[in-house]
Amino acid sequence: MRVGLVSPYSLTVPGGVQSQVLGLARELRRRGHEARVLGPCDGPPPESFVTPLGNSLPTAANGSMAPLAPDASAALRTIRVLNDEAFDVIHLHEPMAPGITMTAMLLHRAPTVGTFHAAGISAGYRALRPALRRVSNRLDHRVVVSVDALELVRQHIGGEYDVLFNGVDVEAIRAAPPLLGHPVSGDREHVPTIFFCGRHEDRKGLAILLQAVERMTRPVTVWVASNGPETASLMARHRSNRSIVWLGRISEAEKFSRLRSCDVFCAPSLGGESFGVVLVEAMAAGATVVASALDGYRNVATDRVDSLLVPPGDVDALGGALDEVLGDAAGSARLRAAGDRRAEDFAMSRLADHYLAIYERLIRSAHPVTP
Repeated sequence: MRVGLVSPYSLTVPGGVQSQVLGLARELRRRGHEARVLGPCDGPPPESFVTPLGNSLPTAANGSMAPLAPDASAALRTIRVLNDEAFDVIHLHEPMAPGITMTAMLLHRAPTVGTFHAAGISAGYRALRPALRRVSNRLDHRVVVSVDALELVRQHIGGEYDVLFNGVDVEAIRAAPPLLGHPVSGDREHVPTIFFCGRHEDRKGLAILLQAVERMTRPVTVWVASNGPETASLMARHRSNRSIVWLGRISEAEKFSRLRSCDVFCAPSLGGESFGVVLVEAMAAGATVVASALDGYRNVATDRVDSLLVPPGDVDALGGALDEVLGDAAGSARLRAAGDRRAEDFAMSRLADHYLAIYERLIRSAHPVTP
């Protein structure tokens, strides 16, 4: 079948939604389906099956800055591509986001699936609730990625939803080569490594992690990937700490290699997380996971079973958890083994099975739709 997967966020900017769209497209293409991804691109498309729809504009959303394309030129490109491609089914991620996905939903050129990722508080949903309830009827099937996302959309939009957790390419992560000189977690004599990968903004909790590291009782190296509005201030505040390695933006391949090489992956987020896909990636890679005890992360992780979870924003608790896992080789090994098993529950292949069943059902029952 011909499937169009639409992302409202720039596909050249790292992000959870973008990762899900591209990963699902790869799995569908692996199975012989003609899957194409449509979305903004601020530079060369990241894959040959991506159709760029223009540049993005940073837009405030959910306590962050989202790389959306709400301009008229992007809308016109979206209309033209959907007219030309004649997809059998169109899969919109964050269909209520202003710009490309909203345009595609209103156009409705084929049976349409909408997947909602956001959780927490949404000022946009609150302000536009009546209009969103009306336009949401353009969706033929609705999916949420977590029970937290379900709570948000039911409150503001209503309707019925399937809960399908996000997926990761478990096999690709496990096949990623560790960095040279950095054996797989738990098998080294040199200074252990803690890896952080996320936007440098308040809700991701990087400032909390760096404070916690300074209170730890053992020396560590901290890999800090990506960037954001807090990068400059955090680098200035911790410029004397030579244990911190500022990596900047990294590719998916490098992220997987560093996950395969670090001792601990730390996700100290303070809120706004609907699903812990990055925790699943870390588990699949064989890293020990230390994270905040957020509802979204609890969709994936269980404290002292496959991870250590600490109260969000608690510097001392985070530092103590990091010291604990690095000082207890046997306990860390148990967490990693359980995490490896847990990752299998979120394999992208399983998620693709569910979506293919939805696509096929919609295509069978499709009838001509006048936009």
